[in-house]
Amino acid sequence: MASPEAEVSSEAEVSSEAEVSPEAEVSPEAEAEAPAPETVAFAHPEGEEASGDAEAPALEPDHTPVAAHEAVAPPLPTAPVQKPRIVLPAVVGQVVSNAVPVPAAMPVAVPPPAPPRVVDYRLPNPELLTAASPDTASVSPEHLEDTGNLIAQRLAEFKVPVTVAGASAGPVITRFEVDPAIGVRGAQVVGLMKDLARALGVTSIRVVETIPGKTCMGLELPNAQRAMIRLSEVVNAAEFQSHASHLVLAMGKDITGNPVVTDLARAPHLLVAGTTGSGKSVAVNAMILSMLYKATPEDVRLIMIDPKMLELSVYEGIPHLLAPVVTDMKQAAHALNWCVGEMEKRYRLMSALGVRNQAGYNQKIRAAQQVGHKVPNPFSLTPDAPEPLSTLPMIVVVIDELADLMMVAGKKIEELIARLAQKARAAGIHLILATQRPSVDVITGLIKANIPTRVAFQVSSKIDSRTILDQMGAETLLGQGDMLFLPPGTGYPQRVHGAFVADEEVHRLVEHWKQFGEPEYDEAILAGDPAEAAAGELFSEGGGDAEADPLYDEAAAFVLNTRRASISAVQRQLRIGYNRAARLIEQMEAAGLVSPMGRNGSREVIAPGGTD
Repeated sequence: MASPEAEVSSEAEVSSEAEVSPEAEVSPEAEAEAPAPETVAFAHPEGEEASGDAEAPALEPDHTPVAAHEAVAPPLPTAPVQKPRIVLPAVVGQVVSNAVPVPAAMPVAVPPPAPPRVVDYRLPNPELLTAASPDTASVSPEHLEDTGNLIAQRLAEFKVPVTVAGASAGPVITRFEVDPAIGVRGAQVVGLMKDLARALGVTSIRVVETIPGKTCMGLELPNAQRAMIRLSEVVNAAEFQSHASHLVLAMGKDITGNPVVTDLARAPHLLVAGTTGSGKSVAVNAMILSMLYKATPEDVRLIMIDPKMLELSVYEGIPHLLAPVVTDMKQAAHALNWCVGEMEKRYRLMSALGVRNQAGYNQKIRAAQQVGHKVPNPFSLTPDAPEPLSTLPMIVVVIDELADLMMVAGKKIEELIARLAQKARAAGIHLILATQRPSVDVITGLIKANIPTRVAFQVSSKIDSRTILDQMGAETLLGQGDMLFLPPGTGYPQRVHGAFVADEEVHRLVEHWKQFGEPEYDEAILAGDPAEAAAGELFSEGGGDAEADPLYDEAAAFVLNTRRASISAVQRQLRIGYNRAARLIEQMEAAGLVSPMGRNGSREVIAPGGTD
């Protein structure tokens, strides 16, 4: 006969189902007073104890004497004992500790939809940059007066009388304004600069034949002690902070110590050139940090091409990047080709919306979003349910070494850069091109004609200065950030001393942006178009699979009909380059049309004539 603990009356079950109090779970008195099923004891196999953990869905330990366990009926020999199930109504927020869990069917796992990425970007604090040291390189007024008198005295010895009208001392150089006497030509002063530099004991003197707004000439002499200009000095200046553009660039300070900034959106492209050690790479880093201080990834995206694999790789992983930092020149050609396609796509969108530039497009999209209206995509692949348009960020392409890119990719790269320089401004795409070899085969006339804003650092000759600025002067610069900045819309270069950026400052700013998550890369940028690559569209002599070349069939027919597997013959017949013709012949060899090259360099046509 079963023990009384194992018998549960129907009235007790009804009472248990009707009254289930949360206090019964907390208060020990309520557990003791409550009738079954709170004190129901079940048979356990020998040696097994019920868990007393209140959080686990297991049975409470029985508080009856051990004799109660002895009175429990033994299990039937034919089947194992099954624990009785007590079904209680579900109560929100209640945990029934003595109820045996009922196994339920597992639902089908459906991954939730990925939420849209919303990141609260915060612009970096200027304190991340190293503060400027106190100015200890100031020039005294007495020194300026003495040097001015010495200049007039030395020029008078060469029978070139001048009057020193004033002097402006800066952090790196001092400009003396000289007024030639009546009958003295400016060329006479220019011709005596080497002699005057030797007489004054300085390395070089730069002559400014015309100072805008003044009737005198300028003689720029280097200071005996040069001051260092930190990027924090320019970033914290009112000229930079009050600028509304997201593409404002901190260039440095002018000869009088005033901050110099420029807007890349108005430039709209920038050409930077200078020899090794002139400060070109530091200036490019300062320009990039300037944009990172003013723009979030929603405003500006970057594409960086770094053949040297050292200068720009530190920016890998910031959310502003559209693609990983490009170090392979073939991928660089793909990236520029993608930029041209993106430019054409943006022009179609702007034309459909009736706006003139990228700023007007974004303004129209934001105005529609403010009133709760969505502008549909006029070129959607699903015209019945077009997706809404969103704002377009500005894109800045930074190429650290243009010379290496031109050597590998050739004329096609020049054409792509020229197309972007001609049309990409209205689409919000801008270029920053830097090179340390300012020769005419790198900075071609086609590139210079479309990039009026240029920066020249120290170069070795007047010819290189003319290549960059179309005028002399860069050969007399001091190096280490000393530059001639040619702003847009003017033919007079401005002498600027670039701001210095240490590697630690770059790392601190990069770590600030990395905390907002990984960048969202566009895989199509570096993948390229296989059809264009095969047809030789990216490189001047073609590339990719020669059998996919549009001239392959014609070349194969020519070889089979003439029975001559000659590279020069194919080259003359199809009027193509040697490399492309050689690839066509090699592909015919792989296809079994011609034999491998013999000892004398000739090949035999082994396929029957008249077939392709």
